Amino acid sequence: MLGQGGHAALALMLLLLLLWRQAAPIEVPQDPKILQDLKQPPTIVKQSVKDYIVDPRDNIIIECEAKGNPVPTFSWRRNGKFFNIGKDPRVTMRKRSGTLEIGFRSGGRPEDYEGEYQCFANNEFGVALSNKILLRVSKAPLWPKEVLEPVVVTEGSPLVLLCNPPPGLPPPFTFWMNSAMTPIPQDKRVSMGLNGDLYFSNVLAKDAHTDYSCNARFLFTHTIQQKNPFTLKVQTKEPYNDTSYNATDPYGGRRVAESTPTFLSPSGSESSKMVLRDEQLLLECIAAGLPTPTIKWFKKGGDLPGRKVKFENFNKTLKIINVSEEDAGEYVCMANNQLGSIRHSIFVQVKAAPYWLDKPTNLVLAPDENGRLVCRANGNPKPNIQWLINGQPVDSSPPNLSRQVLGDTIIFRSVQMGSSAVYQCNASNQHGYLLANAFVSVLDMPPRMLGPKNQLIKVIENNRTFLDCPFFGSPLPELRWFKNGQGSGLDGGQYRAYINGTLEIKRARAEDEGTYTCVANSILGTAENQVRLEVKERTRIVRAPEHQSAIRGSTARFDCKVKSDPSLSVTVAWTKDDKPLQLGWRLRKDDESLTIPNVNEGDEGMYTCTVKSEIDQDTASARLTVLEEASLNPSVSSALPPDRPDPPMDLDLSDPAARSVRLTWIPGNDHRSPITQFLVQFEEDRWEPGRWQDLSTYPGDLNSVILQLAPFVNYQFRVIAINSVGQSQPSRPSPRYKTSGAAPDAIPRGLRGWGSKNDNMEITWEPLLDLERNGPNLHYNVWWRLKDSGEEWSNVTTVGSKHVIHNTQTYVPYEIKIQARNEFGAGPESNVATGYSGEDKPTDAPTALRVSKVESTTATIHWKPVAPNSVQGEFKEYRLYYWRESSLVPGLVVSKEKKTKGFFSTVAEPSGILSDLVPYSKYKMFMVVANSRFESPPSNTVEFTTKEGVPDAPKFFRINRRGFDTLQLEWDKPLEPNGILVGYLLKYQTVNGTRLGQPQFKNLLPNETEFTLRLPDRSTRYKFFLSARTQEGAGEVFADESPHFTNEAYIDQVDIATQGWFIGLMCAIALIILILLIVCFIKRSRGGKYPVRDKKDLPLDPVDQKDQDGSFDYHSDEDNKPLQGSQTSLDGNVKESDDSLVDYGEGGDGQFNEDGSFIGQYTVKKDKDETEGNESSEATSPVNAIYSLA
Repeated sequence: MLGQGGHAALALMLLLLLLWRQAAPIEVPQDPKILQDLKQPPTIVKQSVKDYIVDPRDNIIIECEAKGNPVPTFSWRRNGKFFNIGKDPRVTMRKRSGTLEIGFRSGGRPEDYEGEYQCFANNEFGVALSNKILLRVSKAPLWPKEVLEPVVVTEGSPLVLLCNPPPGLPPPFTFWMNSAMTPIPQDKRVSMGLNGDLYFSNVLAKDAHTDYSCNARFLFTHTIQQKNPFTLKVQTKEPYNDTSYNATDPYGGRRVAESTPTFLSPSGSESSKMVLRDEQLLLECIAAGLPTPTIKWFKKGGDLPGRKVKFENFNKTLKIINVSEEDAGEYVCMANNQLGSIRHSIFVQVKAAPYWLDKPTNLVLAPDENGRLVCRANGNPKPNIQWLINGQPVDSSPPNLSRQVLGDTIIFRSVQMGSSAVYQCNASNQHGYLLANAFVSVLDMPPRMLGPKNQLIKVIENNRTFLDCPFFGSPLPELRWFKNGQGSGLDGGQYRAYINGTLEIKRARAEDEGTYTCVANSILGTAENQVRLEVKERTRIVRAPEHQSAIRGSTARFDCKVKSDPSLSVTVAWTKDDKPLQLGWRLRKDDESLTIPNVNEGDEGMYTCTVKSEIDQDTASARLTVLEEASLNPSVSSALPPDRPDPPMDLDLSDPAARSVRLTWIPGNDHRSPITQFLVQFEEDRWEPGRWQDLSTYPGDLNSVILQLAPFVNYQFRVIAINSVGQSQPSRPSPRYKTSGAAPDAIPRGLRGWGSKNDNMEITWEPLLDLERNGPNLHYNVWWRLKDSGEEWSNVTTVGSKHVIHNTQTYVPYEIKIQARNEFGAGPESNVATGYSGEDKPTDAPTALRVSKVESTTATIHWKPVAPNSVQGEFKEYRLYYWRESSLVPGLVVSKEKKTKGFFSTVAEPSGILSDLVPYSKYKMFMVVANSRFESPPSNTVEFTTKEGVPDAPKFFRINRRGFDTLQLEWDKPLEPNGILVGYLLKYQTVNGTRLGQPQFKNLLPNETEFTLRLPDRSTRYKFFLSARTQEGAGEVFADESPHFTNEAYIDQVDIATQGWFIGLMCAIALIILILLIVCFIKRSRGGKYPVRDKKDLPLDPVDQKDQDGSFDYHSDEDNKPLQGSQTSLDGNVKESDDSLVDYGEGGDGQFNEDGSFIGQYTVKKDKDETEGNESSEATSPVNAIYSLA
């Protein structure tokens, strides 16, 4: 037995363990104000790939980007030694970045810079390391020169033509072609092996050619090198006529010796193959023989993995993608023909470079807190784990009492300020390595409020409400809520406070209005914020529209009366058949109704009234049925439209019984529409006096019915008649009728037992309805006992709808039942139900969480389950929390919102598929096990990366017409590229009605976002299909058609003044105006004198030639001369006429008005001699007057 000292030590250990479990790393919110002031060690955010092959024709760029506060500085090591960038003029480092650029414009060889590079990002809080980047320059060596002798082979024999391509970096892609650059036909008999050699299972006479050439295509340089061609001569025992060849008899009737199968590749009866996990396995068997053998594949001890296996090269190659450990084993290929068969065994070993099981993540702690970094990786062989701090081995760093290294875990205890650092975990084996940086940042920050200040929240009465108060501090502050600045913290009862700062009000009432203050407190200080809560009355429709029928041409009216909180503004909107109703000259809306005058068939439908406030809404609907016009009967009554019936009259009660009574009434006038139904309603004065409720409906041909009633109710009744138009007004109420009491007939519904705490069980049920009480003094008998215990029932009597059993064990089953009673006796007992006492937090977390088979949008997850008894409640699911940590697309910002997915599994080795992932992204996840109320501690956190996928559609795609013969296409990159964009694929084809032309394709670069297309004809229309492309292929297509030629979008861009038809029309109009003016002047000149004095107010000059009566004398010798193409000017010279509008529109004061009419003054022009004193001048003719204006 333990002594007192032993008990004390055990209690101390348990206390320390409890405190350790409660310590948790701080999650820093992504708030700009926090991040601006937050001092953090460096973090590598971008780096080049480990095996980096570069094109020798380009500059070399080695990427290294990091973030931190202060901004990190960068340095590099090359082949393990410090790389002095300043001494090499070809090497530069980008500003505020560690990315190296090596240029060769001034000379130099890229091969001189091959080697292993590593980047170091440093600030005052630590050093982060990049991967070791092996830089190699792509090589495309020439094919060695060789003289190939002709290959002579006997018909029917096997043959191998060797390729032996020059070794390149990366290795070239090989293929066989002839001198016409046509691929060598391959089939079951002739095919190329994985090593590039060309295999003939048996040679035919038709194979004799002089140009079998192996070609090597080098990917980086985009060059193809050709080997000297082979000449193949086939010896036949009998003459060969190539015209006699056919597929059924390839030897043209000649006798060729047949042979049993033999293997050309691989040799021997067995071989071995090693492949790495997640890579691609290729197994090859090529056989010789005549007839040509067929190849079949098997796996000893199991079936081939059907979903991952593909057969290629006419079944000669077995391909398995995403190899896993279960793909190891013995594979057998069998070659057989009609003479026999042969087998070859290939023993496959699956090894694995290191892969993460639990990648270390950044750790932010407050002073005196505990934490740990975990670095778990797997591989084959098992990788070696090495820890470094700021790039130096932990073993060689100064000792730190607060840090303890235990294999793949570093434990931190009571950390202090100044111990921030970046830790590196290196997991390596002979097949590769993993390097992860994770910083430990010790942070002290006073409490801060992150939400808006003095926020106003408006909620609807009786709704559940959440008040948010986001906060942060280190150490994590304690947050409490207060109302109106009084009392203790709000938590419990009506309120529930969450650890993230949110306060839940389970049912908001008017008395909950007020100012709520959240106070965050830690040893470093206090911060607070306020939220003003206003509780509003619900917006509701108190008089809703009712179904109705209306005669065509009549007026229909729908009611929609609204009641809402006086402080909220509301809007009322109407829809018809779920489409907005166009209100205009015919349809009228006011605050409480919609009126439809002159109803027609198009008005028939479902009308919905929607009333909205800023925080809630209510809707109600009714159907309008349009009836045909009344028949043309000469009687007055038939000419009137149908109407609602009159209310029933003279209600009478008879045949009283304990639970029934007969109700009789007299129907009212049906107003030309037969009554189809009667609705009987009741009102009782005990539970809800004044509220009328529906009791039952009866056919329209009845007027006397027996009503089934409930005991202990004082009834009165009324009747409503219904026809096709609508409901009548209610009848006058009947006399009251009171039924006698009885024991309850109903059993309380919803009986259940559940725990609100881990040591109780609440038995709850729905209380009986008022009309189910059947008498006064209603109460309930409740029984319970442990299930399958055989013990006596415990019981209690209560008037409420809940009973709580205390001091129970955690999550144990109980048998429960219930019965209702009143003063008249007991009702029936319920069936025995099973309830459970309260749940507690699950003690164990799922372990060994890992991923496999990661595709672009899915990943298969595996984990080890927990023991069932550790769930401590009803097992609900294994709940996976996952989030998108970042995108592998440079510069793409993603949302890190956590998502969950549940997996219900009870098998020993559970797994599941996580779907709907975003391609080309980095994800993190952890798992918990959940019961009905709680979650377990989290499992290990796993990070994985999805593969590249096809991109989304471009963000937009616009087609603009820049002229009659030009289309300008514009677009933007997809919001989610799902990978590295390699370009765009534009497909377009002409559109002529429903006929489409021949499609044309255009490959565009990834940085291009516009394209100009010249149209062969301005009326030609095109349909365009644009999609972005990654290495995985083209993504979602954005399709659109070019606009019509007459589209207003580009008509206004055409300069109409430059069009020929417009110029011709204007010239014709001007010519007509000119002719009319000449005719007008000629007519006015006839008659001798034109009284100008009476028409003008201006005085005449002394030089004006006039008669005594004040009129101008327009007579001259010119009047009698015919009009000719030339006229005599005022100075007597002859002037040729251009007959142009310019002559009439520019000279003197004459001008054309906007409507083309002539404007001018009838003044006589004088030359220079007249102005010098010549008092007499000759009056001009009308024609001369016109020309003088020019």
